[in-house]
Amino acid sequence: MAAPADLSTLKQDLSRRMDGAMDSLKKEFSGLRTGRASPALLEPIRVEVYGANQPLSQVANVSVSGPSMLSVQVWDRQAAKAVEVAIRDSGLGLNPQSEGQVIRVPLPPLTQERRNELAKQAAKYAEAAKVAARGVRRDGMEQIKGWEKKSEIGKDDAKSWSDEVQKLTDATIKKIDELLAEKEKDIKAV
Repeated sequence: MAAPADLSTLKQDLSRRMDGAMDSLKKEFSGLRTGRASPALLEPIRVEVYGANQPLSQVANVSVSGPSMLSVQVWDRQAAKAVEVAIRDSGLGLNPQSEGQVIRVPLPPLTQERRNELAKQAAKYAEAAKVAARGVRRDGMEQIKGWEKKSEIGKDDAKSWSDEVQKLTDATIKKIDELLAEKEKDIKAV
């Protein structure tokens, strides 16, 4: 990559990539069950239908039908059993009840042990996001070093640009920690 016109071009690129890591984290967090029913809980589930492994959202509509109840409206009656099995086998600790093309998914209250497991899982997701952000930082630092080596930017510019990349990384890590603290609070709330 050629040297950017200025620092803002580099920061925009790195910021966009770090935001992608945070978006991915938010999506992972949405699949972790808290005490409230949310259609996002079933988003990661994939269903074996029509000879393919498909996301649940492509074979059914998920809605909230109560504070601790999800309702899954399967579009094709023949796929209902596969959807029920996929939900049961998802590892979320759910026990779906089929009523034809509608599958009711009651959310049992979380035990303290399960809350602790979910908090650990959230911490793993957050750490993966931090690793991704640090990888983006490393790429940015390598670009800056390469430009400095080729004399495309001066030593002082390289130092100040590196400092800016580090500040961007620190801000992203702080946001990730805040998201994790918020999620842990949701998980541990009664």
